[in-house]
Amino acid sequence: MTTNRNILPTFTLLEALKRMEVLDKKLLIIEDKGKFIGLLSIGDIQRAIIHNKPLDTRVSDVLRKSIRIARPEDTFDSIKQMMVEFRMELCPVVNDQNEIVKIYFWEEIFGERKPKPIEQFNLPVVIMAGGLGSRLRPLTNVLPKPLIPIGEKSMLEEIFERFAHHGCNDFFISINYKADLIKYYISNLKLPYRISFFEETKPMGTAGSLSLLSGKINRTFFVTNCDILVDQDYSEILEYHNVQKNEITIVAALKHFPIAYGTLETGTNGNLTDLTEKPELTFKINSGMYILESHLIDEIPCDKVFNITDLIWDLKKNGRKIGVFPVSQNSWTDIGDWKEYMSILEKNSNQTTISK
Repeated sequence: MTTNRNILPTFTLLEALKRMEVLDKKLLIIEDKGKFIGLLSIGDIQRAIIHNKPLDTRVSDVLRKSIRIARPEDTFDSIKQMMVEFRMELCPVVNDQNEIVKIYFWEEIFGERKPKPIEQFNLPVVIMAGGLGSRLRPLTNVLPKPLIPIGEKSMLEEIFERFAHHGCNDFFISINYKADLIKYYISNLKLPYRISFFEETKPMGTAGSLSLLSGKINRTFFVTNCDILVDQDYSEILEYHNVQKNEITIVAALKHFPIAYGTLETGTNGNLTDLTEKPELTFKINSGMYILESHLIDEIPCDKVFNITDLIWDLKKNGRKIGVFPVSQNSWTDIGDWKEYMSILEKNSNQTTISK
């Protein structure tokens, strides 16, 4: 049974990732010559990248041996229960000849776009909202960047809702530029969260203001810029952070850059060693979301400009544990410039039209 979610086992990780991005889905079916081979999730790709497997690795090399599928004799209720328990975007029904006879899709059964997070957790979330938003001028001459509208909500409200979906309700907001306007707007919303503002009296860098939270946060916490959105199960990032015992986990977006020309590699005396026609390079881009351990707050100086990259380098130089969790290119949205902002407005408009 062929759908646009079916790929061959010869697909590379990059090809599978791109298919997921086009479909805005996180689970694909591996099928070959009408026979079911397995399921490939975004988590499988993320684990492969974390273990430094190249993106040209075939998906057949990273498939899990243990997966969950349904059989023709299974009842609809038992299939529904399995999909809820294991958060399955889809569930193929496979017969004894290894043929797919039916596929159940989450959105068709439950009327929701995606399953809920694996685990609920209530950790503090720090939102860095003190910047000038200079890339979005002249809009930010009037509105501070955290209050820029995304659909019918402000950017801050969108971030609140995404973390609240995972169980978080403690938010600390770093403010500076148009601070009074941000406080006035948020306080008048009467939101069901605990929201605390802490204000820079002068620019302190992308991490300097965290020093103002000394004694206020005493457990693992998230940090996010106010102009980025990450479409990922945050509990999976947290699990990775805890299992690896990281002091900082950086969420990285995989960004693809196609090269429009053939590239050459040479060796001694200019001898050609390799030629690649129109390659595509993929980099891990710092997304602007992190998980930090609370003791790091007391390692941030309070008397100078200090960026999050300064903290990362300090830890790196001392051999301390820093992890990188990858998310797909389309799972990261940076609304910090006009092109990206207009793109997300168009996307939201299209989704609203479809829902009507």
